[in-house]
Amino acid sequence: MTDEISFEDFQRVDIRTGRITRAEPFPEARKPAYRLWLDFGPALGERRSSAQITEHYTPDDLVGRQVLAVVNFPPRQIGPMRSEVLVLGLSDADGAVVLVAPERAVPDGARLH
Repeated sequence: MTDEISFEDFQRVDIRTGRITRAEPFPEARKPAYRLWLDFGPALGERRSSAQITEHYTPDDLVGRQVLAVVNFPPRQIGPMRSEVLVLGLSDADGAVVLVAPERAVPDGARLH
């Protein structure tokens, strides 16, 4: 059983669509990961993140892709990089991360309702 939260708690989590504009290997990370730059549209601009998504994606696969990310967590230092958003994903049957993305194209920066 999971802990219940109120709808107001959920509304405080700001989940938005971002478009990956740049992706590169992150060799300084403890586990295999990529450095990502995401465009969240004019209101939020570009933000950076680190993601352990190397099992299913290459940097070239990622550029141009829309994904969902939490944009209102405090920044976190990951090795030499400051991660500003948390890109969302789900584990497949083998434990590798699959990115969460909108079914259809939406404006960059659109908020999850």
